[in-house]
Amino acid sequence: MGNMLNVSLSPHEHDKETTGNLMRGVLIALVPAFLVTVWFFGYAAILVTAVAVGSCVGFEYLIQKFILKTESRVNDLSAVVTGVLLAFCLPVNIPVGLIILGSLVAIGVGKMSFGGLGNNPFNPALVGRVFLFLSFPVQMTSWPEPRGFNTGYTDALTGATPLSVLNESYGKVPVTDIMKEIPSHVDLLIGRMGGSLGEIAALALLIGFVYLLWKRIITWHIPVSILLTITLFAGILWLANPDGNADPLYHLLSGGVMLGAIFMATDYVTSPMSKKGMIIYGVGIGLLTIIIRRWAAYPEGVQFAILIMNALTPLINMYVKPKRFGEEVKNG
Repeated sequence: MGNMLNVSLSPHEHDKETTGNLMRGVLIALVPAFLVTVWFFGYAAILVTAVAVGSCVGFEYLIQKFILKTESRVNDLSAVVTGVLLAFCLPVNIPVGLIILGSLVAIGVGKMSFGGLGNNPFNPALVGRVFLFLSFPVQMTSWPEPRGFNTGYTDALTGATPLSVLNESYGKVPVTDIMKEIPSHVDLLIGRMGGSLGEIAALALLIGFVYLLWKRIITWHIPVSILLTITLFAGILWLANPDGNADPLYHLLSGGVMLGAIFMATDYVTSPMSKKGMIIYGVGIGLLTIIIRRWAAYPEGVQFAILIMNALTPLINMYVKPKRFGEEVKNG
């Protein structure tokens, strides 16, 4: 009994794919959205992304080398993905110091404090984003309006996001009147609106989604269950009271739904292992997103919904266990 083996959770199937290859695929899928952000927000989008990526990679290297005293694994590109996703959660006019601080929290608290990649219970980029949002609400809700490629920090006008306008007007002004004053569905689709880097250009994010499915980097279960749940829940509310609720398509195209559903909720480490578990997880995210958007104080609910369901992932994995190999199936 002295030679006890600690066996990790299944599956134990060998695959030729490496973490680096998977992360590289995610980065390629994010390229269309990044190009759109550069087109609308200019060199400021490049700066925010570069600072976030550099900070995340740097902090991971330093923590592994000097605190954990282990071999550096920054070559697996997971820190790069975290940096890009964190940048996509930020306004382009945010101070550089806050980007660096958010990167430290994302990597140091959200990832490395739990033992690094494979052990973190929460999506690191969302941990960094929520920390900045709760600690620096003014800087995190000063949304720049897109003005073209030459736009920089100093000349970018700021304004409210469509979701902020809707949230502040619920119960006061009919939504049908508000919709005339905020960006249209087409504007949301192509990115002609204010918001964070990842809130604009739903079409570009969908292109990335198709690429991820084509390369089999992710499966459809989580994104589709999130998007369908949001469509159904928001659709019921809208049909019941069109003057008091936005239509489901507006909920899908606005805010961080596309970024969250496609690139954050599908994180291998923090999402369920089984397909049934993935669907339960996605439905939970969709329901919580609309509940928070419609009745909570915050106009956006995706990041909180994903973090809550990240916390429930171990329970989902326990509840939806695959049958043991060789288990007898009882008929009748």
